[in-house]
Amino acid sequence: MSQVLAPVRPIAHRVAWAALALFLLAFLIFEVVKHGGWSWATALALFIAPDLTMFIDVRSGGDGRLSPKAVPFYNAVHRPWIPLVVLVGYSFSDLDMVPLFTAGLAWLLHIAMDRTFGYGLRNLDGSRRL
Repeated sequence: MSQVLAPVRPIAHRVAWAALALFLLAFLIFEVVKHGGWSWATALALFIAPDLTMFIDVRSGGDGRLSPKAVPFYNAVHRPWIPLVVLVGYSFSDLDMVPLFTAGLAWLLHIAMDRTFGYGLRNLDGSRRL
């Protein structure tokens, strides 16, 4: 029976990540339009920044693989727990730095979009985890 359900699970996960990505996108747009200024800059920066880790020792990668030196950094910034801690910490604190909140939203949006399109964490050799 588990063999029958196996193909459905990745699709269900990707649909769930897509729903989260759509919610985060709408929330992020709402926040940056409402607050403007640095909210735009931090949202854009943290939406792009996680993939900059792919450029670490780029010559050692190839054929769809990251450099083994880049893998720990790539995996660290592509885990949802870090931006979730930023968002929850901001929400329960007295901080009045909206750009920090929009940065967390954008970072989590990046991760959700990656998971939606099938990009996840990497193995130690730089290949995609299945």
